[in-house]
Amino acid sequence: DRGYAASDSSGVSGSEDASYRFSGFWERESEDEGFRCSFWERAREDLGPRPSDDGEEGRCRCSGSWVRASEDRRSIRGLDSTPPQSRRCCAMPGVANSGPSTSSRETANPCSRKKVHFGSIHDAVRAGDVKQLSEIVVRGASINELDVLHKFTPLHWAAHSGSLECLHWLLWHGADITHVTTRGWTASHIAAIRGQDACVQALIMNGANLTAQDDRGCTPLHLAATHGHSFTLQIMLRSGVDPSVTDKREWRPVHYAAFHGRLGCLQLLVKWGCSIEDVDYNGNLPVHLAAMEGHLHCFKFLVSRMSSATQVLKAFNDNGENVLDLAQRFFKQNILQFIQGAEYEGKDLEDQETLAFPGHVAAFKGDLGMLKKLVEDGVININERADNGSTPMHKAAGQGHIECLQWLIKMGADSNITNKAGERPSDVAKRFAHLAAVKLLEELQKYDIDDENEIDENDVKYFIRHGVEGSTDAKDDLCLSDLDKTDARMRAYKKIVELRHLLEIAESNYKHLGGITEEDLKQKKEQLESEKTIKELQGQLEYERLRREKLECQLDEYRAEVDQLRETLEKIQVPNFVAMTALLVSQTKRRGE
Repeated sequence: DRGYAASDSSGVSGSEDASYRFSGFWERESEDEGFRCSFWERAREDLGPRPSDDGEEGRCRCSGSWVRASEDRRSIRGLDSTPPQSRRCCAMPGVANSGPSTSSRETANPCSRKKVHFGSIHDAVRAGDVKQLSEIVVRGASINELDVLHKFTPLHWAAHSGSLECLHWLLWHGADITHVTTRGWTASHIAAIRGQDACVQALIMNGANLTAQDDRGCTPLHLAATHGHSFTLQIMLRSGVDPSVTDKREWRPVHYAAFHGRLGCLQLLVKWGCSIEDVDYNGNLPVHLAAMEGHLHCFKFLVSRMSSATQVLKAFNDNGENVLDLAQRFFKQNILQFIQGAEYEGKDLEDQETLAFPGHVAAFKGDLGMLKKLVEDGVININERADNGSTPMHKAAGQGHIECLQWLIKMGADSNITNKAGERPSDVAKRFAHLAAVKLLEELQKYDIDDENEIDENDVKYFIRHGVEGSTDAKDDLCLSDLDKTDARMRAYKKIVELRHLLEIAESNYKHLGGITEEDLKQKKEQLESEKTIKELQGQLEYERLRREKLECQLDEYRAEVDQLRETLEKIQVPNFVAMTALLVSQTKRRGE
């Protein structure tokens, strides 16, 4: 047995609990002003002891949640008073100072409209400056150059910071998509940790291997489930990756989602067929992990999906502990009260509460306090999608809850996400005639392009944001202005026009050299098939003509035979008539005598 310090959602001190738990679990994210750090955090080894340290090695605390101790340290750790870092300053797990350095922040801050010149390809990528990226590569920098401190390639940094245009540029110019860091992370792992779902989509389209495992056996699927990035997880599941893959501890993504309280990811994995009755190397079911960590929403959901409440209470791990034992052992009062309340009232655990999508329920009811708690605690994602594709913003807009909408917008919720009916939150607000909500949401959409108009590559209005932009799980670390983003879209569209023109020229040159294109081959194939069909029809027509002639000959023969039979019949019928007449005459004469 090895110790670990895990997240304590109830806020009870876990220093005594740490000696009972197992190491190897992933670190919990810190929180800062409602933003979740969505990736692991390690204490910097070069920092000296802080005033609040009590002398024990590796003690760390962030925003009231117990943080996993460093992976390299297997002994039992305590806690220290390290203040939570902001989302833009969080460090990658195992990578000290993985956020921009102090000098980088001063020189590479894209929010500043001053012209800055970056000294390395990595700084340019982190800032999302594709122009300087291309210039640095032209000057001789390697597109796969390793960062000296973290051993990240530019592709890793693009996936980390959400520099989508830089990531596209790097992939277009042949960046190594299989390169791994010292901890075995590919760019896909980094994007999954950070919730950069747009980057994940780009990596998948360029052949990224989503089954690649890091030094702990974790795939990007495990990491997305760990950090609660449900849309990133859904993108990977849709690509066909196995949702039941295990790491070195026989943990599946569903175990990570349950342990870290990621309800949205847990629901998604179960929907995709993941079993909630698979055990890890200690015999723990996902419901055991949710109970020991005090994640009540996840616990309720798992209980509702088990065959019976009795099965949940009678399920023991390899240490002979059930969910009640684990909740008592780690002082999870919310789990204990839920179980004991159900037993006292004589109700099934499944009937205690509506379990699906509590964030949507809170937004629908206008319960801003509950919505804040769910988002800030990492239970749900700000852009969590329900079965019908709606987000909490759709629910709040449909009920006209302005305060909820304002808070969701402030937190970076995407107002351009559509549900399965193709409706944005503003459309839902219109449908239910909530005019204040409509006005608030439509201010976020500056332009409405007529579908009949052709795009003018020199007209800026066509390149203002339309639809979903970038990632929806975790917003970019970049602080690009609207003008920078518009310029990026214009560059991408001009690239499309340029490539189309070059393709036309290349096809023309190829034909002049006597080559045959796929279109020509297709036309030739269609022509051959048409000629074959014509020949078959001509043969069939000739056969039918001969058959008709034969039938006409037979018809003539039958007509001649009918005429002959008719003449024979007439010859037979005439003598009989004469004989009958003579007989009648003779009989008449006899009667007269």
